[in-house]
Amino acid sequence: MSRKCFTQGLLVSFMAVALVTGCAGPSASSPDKIQRALAVDTRDSVDQYILGPTDVVTVSVWRNDDLSISVPIRPDGKISVPLVGDVQASGRAPEELASAIRTSLTEYIREPQVSVVVTSMGSHEFTDRVRVTGAVRQAISIPHSSGMTILDILLSAGGGNEFAALNNAMLYRKLDGEIVAIPVRLDDILNKGQVETNYPMRPGDILTIPERSF
Repeated sequence: MSRKCFTQGLLVSFMAVALVTGCAGPSASSPDKIQRALAVDTRDSVDQYILGPTDVVTVSVWRNDDLSISVPIRPDGKISVPLVGDVQASGRAPEELASAIRTSLTEYIREPQVSVVVTSMGSHEFTDRVRVTGAVRQAISIPHSSGMTILDILLSAGGGNEFAALNNAMLYRKLDGEIVAIPVRLDDILNKGQVETNYPMRPGDILTIPERSF
């Protein structure tokens, strides 16, 4: 084979590889992983609020106003409570924090009644959001609401743009420390009324819509 023919053949091979690579979209996770990701209760992280750094809590001790405070949770996850000292707050639900403070106060007060109210939810500003990226009118990041579906967040983003490959959309959900890719057929949802893939959104979900290959 001549050098010219060899060079032309090599060039064609490179072009073919580039074409295939360019057309290949993100691959879906295994059916088993997808099934487990979709089985996760989408309400878990909004039904029970878990405290974190920068949250502000008001601790009220009944009939002991001098022990009642309103403080932010420090970066180390703790708050300082009169008489008790430092108490771990991050990673606990408000009622769990109240119980821990109540137990510590029993050394000083008979049958203390403690309540904890979250007055600022700074730690969940980003973890409880859902996002849409890719070929949409406007990429968005909005707070999750109970009952929100894929269609809801797509409409919030203004729908797909003129280049969107709607039936190649992918929902990315974190499960057990791993990101699971779930195929979503948006065109079927919008134009055919086939809503099988109109899944409920979970806090932290990301919906990505690729562009069509021309």
